[in-house]
Amino acid sequence: MAGAQHYDVIIIGTGAGGGTLAHRLAPTGKRILILERGDYLPRERDNWDSTAVFVKGKYRAPEYWYDKDGKEFPPEVNYYVGGNTKFYGAALFRLRPEDFGELQHHDGISPAWPIDYADLEPYYSQAEQLYLVHGRHGEDPTEGPASADYPFPPVEHEPRIQQLSDDLEKHGLHPFHLPIGVNLIQDEKGRAVHGSACIRCDRVDGFPCLLGAKSDAQVLCVDPALEHDNVTMITRADVRRLETDPTGRTVTGVVAELGDGSTETFAADVVVVACGAVNSAVLLLRSADDRHPDGLANSSGQVGRNYMRHNNLALMAVSKEPNPTAFQKTLAMNDWYLGADDWDYPLGGIQMLGKSDAEQIHGEAPRWAGAVSPDMPFEVLAPHAVDFWLCGEDLPRPDNRVTLDADGGIHLALDEKNNTAGLKRLRHKLQGMLGQLGMHPHHLLSHSIYLHKGMPIGATAHQAGTVRFGTDPAASVLDVNCRAHDVDNLYVVDTSFFPSIGAVNPSLTAIANALRVGDHIADRLR
Repeated sequence: MAGAQHYDVIIIGTGAGGGTLAHRLAPTGKRILILERGDYLPRERDNWDSTAVFVKGKYRAPEYWYDKDGKEFPPEVNYYVGGNTKFYGAALFRLRPEDFGELQHHDGISPAWPIDYADLEPYYSQAEQLYLVHGRHGEDPTEGPASADYPFPPVEHEPRIQQLSDDLEKHGLHPFHLPIGVNLIQDEKGRAVHGSACIRCDRVDGFPCLLGAKSDAQVLCVDPALEHDNVTMITRADVRRLETDPTGRTVTGVVAELGDGSTETFAADVVVVACGAVNSAVLLLRSADDRHPDGLANSSGQVGRNYMRHNNLALMAVSKEPNPTAFQKTLAMNDWYLGADDWDYPLGGIQMLGKSDAEQIHGEAPRWAGAVSPDMPFEVLAPHAVDFWLCGEDLPRPDNRVTLDADGGIHLALDEKNNTAGLKRLRHKLQGMLGQLGMHPHHLLSHSIYLHKGMPIGATAHQAGTVRFGTDPAASVLDVNCRAHDVDNLYVVDTSFFPSIGAVNPSLTAIANALRVGDHIADRLR
């Protein structure tokens, strides 16, 4: 019986945190059990179908959470091997060095981390190697120092995006090649060579990759880890609670409902939770017992609090010239990341989205009715669309939190207007440049299909916080090594540990931290 075996490490979840940790620990020879509530994503034509993925949400988890008013909403979560990395856009940015310190924003303070950029830098470099990141260090004036080059040169801009980059430079700005994780080998013209796994298609952003060419945790970490005899994975294993010994200081049981309907308890010397910021908090809260009446590892009262998810805008501009770009996600710009000449506070960053197509635009049509002039019918929009993602920092607030009701329902309270002034200014700056960038100046349309139908609370793809790390057990849940202050053998390695979120995609930081914590756990197991 599987439950009779004792493991050295149990890892719950296979995304950017859990999957990467499994890869790091696999060569140690220690007995590792990975528990994943989902299964492998089915490989099928719908993986690349806009209507299936975006309009119908075929692969989203069939579950509902509740907002602060008790209204249900479908969260943007995917339960598969590889977690949300199966669907992410693979934009793999480092946080800026300033993000690790205290930053004053318009609406409050972004708190300092208990580690600084230099502590994580070696692991950022290792993460970029592991996840096949294409980019060029030194182009972005806001980035920190790098101890190693990216393993691959940047993905080359297609002509319309190269023109956009040139036009931005003419305005004294500093566009740079977006760091992206794809298994691509290019020729001198930027085309995919014969042996390249990635074909530079238009399905990179939000779609799972049918070719296994996107740098996701399943392809690069979980599958290679499972080649080691000491690593086992059970899919369709939904972990319901963690049990502790009578002192409450050690997790002794990991209780999971299996795909056949049975319940099994597993045990290990070290237990690592990596279920995503919301579900990791949920698991700890659901594991309340006599020693931990408010939830496991929650003597601070901080479990579930300080949820963050970025202030995002997905926008579509309309190019005067056609935009036949396929692989559009190659450019970003951080000139106003920390402030601007007319604003003392951080605004955030601009990056390209994957290229929208006619199905996505048709799915938006009801929202855009009246927003587009009669000379620009919807079928003309798609070939002229240029898609931008604007990302501003969300601030941690104790009342932005995850809680459970008496029936176990997940409630997510969120102030959707938290620190949004910088993002509005960022949009205004982009809008003001459109005419000089070869776009129609009056068409900057909200592209809500990327933002879970324009519903900020449902857009949980960048979820972070809820189980923050720190040096003070009264104000944090985890110590600097992401071990629970209250429980000796419990770690959390997804984006829950973030004390702040910065204004770049959180995946690479989760990956780098999983490598860092992996080294700590490997030392402990020795």
